[in-house]
Amino acid sequence: MNHSRRKFLVTASALMAGTGLASVLPAGLQGMPFKKVSPSDKLNFGAIGIKGMGWADISAILKNPEAQCVALCDVDKNVLDQRVAELAQKGIKVKAYSDYRKLLEDKDIDAVVIGTPDHWHALMMTDACAAGKDVYVEKPIGNSIMECRAMVAAQQRHNRVVQVGQWQRSQQHFKDAIDFVHSGQLGQIRLVKAWAYMGWMKSIPVHPDSAPPPGVDYTSWLGPAQKRPFNENRFHFNFRWFWDYAGGLMTDWGVHLLDYALLGMKSQYPKSIMAAGGKFAYPDDAAETPDTLTTVFEFEGYNIQWEHATGIDGGPYGRDHGIAFIGNNGTLVLDRGGWEVIPEKGKMEAVPRRKAVDNGLDLHTKNFIEVIKSRKLDDLHASIQVGALVATNAQMGNIAYKTGKKIYWDAAKGRFKDADANKYLAAAYHNGYKIPGL
Repeated sequence: MNHSRRKFLVTASALMAGTGLASVLPAGLQGMPFKKVSPSDKLNFGAIGIKGMGWADISAILKNPEAQCVALCDVDKNVLDQRVAELAQKGIKVKAYSDYRKLLEDKDIDAVVIGTPDHWHALMMTDACAAGKDVYVEKPIGNSIMECRAMVAAQQRHNRVVQVGQWQRSQQHFKDAIDFVHSGQLGQIRLVKAWAYMGWMKSIPVHPDSAPPPGVDYTSWLGPAQKRPFNENRFHFNFRWFWDYAGGLMTDWGVHLLDYALLGMKSQYPKSIMAAGGKFAYPDDAAETPDTLTTVFEFEGYNIQWEHATGIDGGPYGRDHGIAFIGNNGTLVLDRGGWEVIPEKGKMEAVPRRKAVDNGLDLHTKNFIEVIKSRKLDDLHASIQVGALVATNAQMGNIAYKTGKKIYWDAAKGRFKDADANKYLAAAYHNGYKIPGL
């Protein structure tokens, strides 16, 4: 599984396009044993935002006999019609919605998947909790620090099961690697590196504004984002590279990898953050977020360093992504494909690469279903609190980049010690929308 998120989505899309949902429904699971579940035991799911990861998520959920999909929602009618037809080919009839609020009014729905662009996550997740639904929400959970707080507050207020789509939390080799880090065998760890070198991401050509494609409710797609003319560069997958909707690779991949850096060091929030980078590879293309960035998070006695670069695959230790715990005795290098320990000469034994052996997304969605049924929230692999911690740290990295300063965090007050940095605590909401809970 040593591949980028983009490769994962392309592979998943190709698989689904070629076989419908045969590969993700119980009948096509290559002989995997399932217990029989009566209709009264089934959980009814709805999915909101079904172009990319939202579709991958609901497809993984449908591998579980306890789950059935009863509703889909998307503001792009072309996508919605396609997904409804794919399910219909498998004998699954669903209700189709263009307005997520109408889906949430459906009392037959027990839980929802939210796979929309980042700037919609907070509103939809808090509305879903208020409607009594359990939620599987894609990462990063919020497009600002204040959104993260609002989402945690909503989960606590309504006591819902909320799983964040940081599916690496369900992979065994990640757990094994962190257990090794916590064993102390690496010695004192002074530096943790996390990185994403995305060779697949090339320059995004500048395109003129245009009318939205037929069937797209562009006003609803924008939601709380600033009103702008439609541009294909900002739509579907590439929304990630524009500040109105997301935070670039710092939040898109950073929440996956910084999550394990923080977990390995048992860390919460840094004392200070500084970042430097820019559009070095593609200075004149359409993207807004930096294609090259180095961020340093200062903790007591160690640093966590984030790096990303687009158009390059040759990251540290010969890997395009990963986390490296650098200790006095050796360095543990972890990625989606496995982990290994590179020793300092004469200080410890090497640990040969131990490869991944499971499917993180399948296990993650299964964990979500299990907790919905048990209501034991502590059993969640990636709770909203987990998602908020790492998303907040990733947002701190972007805020340091935007201010161009070394900024300091006041943990007691939950804000920065710098007025310019505090201007970025909350995302700007437009078009009559307000940040949930504020």
